[in-house]
Amino acid sequence: MAHDDPKTLVSTDWLDAHLKNPDLRVIDASWYMPGSGRDAKAEYAEAHIPGARFFDIDEISDQRSDLPHMAPPPEKFVSRMRAMGIGDGHQIVVYDGAGLFSSPRVWWTFKLMGKQDVAVLDGGLPKWRAEGRAIEDMPPVLRDRHITVSRQAHLVRDVTQVAAASKLGDHEILDARSAGRFAGTEPEPRPGLRQGHIPGARSVPFGSLLNADGTMKSPDDLRAAFAAAGADLAKPAITSCGSGITAAILNLALERLGKRDHALYDGSWAEWGMYNDLKVAKG
Repeated sequence: MAHDDPKTLVSTDWLDAHLKNPDLRVIDASWYMPGSGRDAKAEYAEAHIPGARFFDIDEISDQRSDLPHMAPPPEKFVSRMRAMGIGDGHQIVVYDGAGLFSSPRVWWTFKLMGKQDVAVLDGGLPKWRAEGRAIEDMPPVLRDRHITVSRQAHLVRDVTQVAAASKLGDHEILDARSAGRFAGTEPEPRPGLRQGHIPGARSVPFGSLLNADGTMKSPDDLRAAFAAAGADLAKPAITSCGSGITAAILNLALERLGKRDHALYDGSWAEWGMYNDLKVAKG
C-alpha cells in the first residue's frame, strides 16, 4: 500500500496505532444502496471501531433539495458535527462497512467545508475486522466541540456548470458508475431515470480503482486505470456517479495522485437522468 497520508488515506495499522490519541475522531460513514438489504445504523449499533461516531449521509444533507443526500448547508454541518463532538484540531478518519464505498463521500464533505485533516480508512471495517482488531457496540461519550467551516465552492459543481463543461469539453467528466449503466445497457436503480451518460464523459467504474480486498490501488495503478479510461488528467476533472456517493472515490484517487483541480457533481445521474432537456449519450 502507498504511504499513510492523514489528509487522504490511512492504513488499519496507522489507525490502530493512533486510536487512543485524544485528538483523533473516527467516523462510521456506512451507507448502502436502497434495496441492498443492509441497515447501516443497525450495523453500527451492533459493531463499530472503538470510539466511532455514526455519520448519517441521508440526514446530514440538504433536505430542501428533492435530490438524494445533497451536500449539507454549512450551518447544518456545523450543528451536527458539534453535537457529535467533532471540531477544530481533530484528525478525522472515516470508514465504511463495505470496505471503500461511502466513506470518501464524507471525506469530500469535510473537504468541502474547508477541513483538511481528514482521511479514509483503507479497506474500511471489513479489513479491520478481518485482521482481528478491536470493535465495540457501545456508543461513544459525546462532548460538544467548537468547529469552524469555510465552504470551498470550487470542490462542487451544479448541473449548469456540468452542462457547460460537457458542451465545451474543457473538463474531463469522470463517471464512477458501472460500465453497463454508463453505456445505457443496464437499468438505473432509481426509477424514472433515463439510461446512458453525460456527453463527453469517461467511464471510470469506481471498482477499477480498488484492489480485490477493497483497498485503494497504488498511485501507479490509479494512473493506469485513468489512462485506460482515456482520461486526460491535464484537464480539470468533474466526477459523477448515481447520486454523488461513489463519485467521491474518484476524487480521493485524484487527490492521491496529487491532482488538486477536481470537483464533484453533486446531483449526478439522479439529476441529469431526470431532465429530458439535457442530452444523454449511450455506448
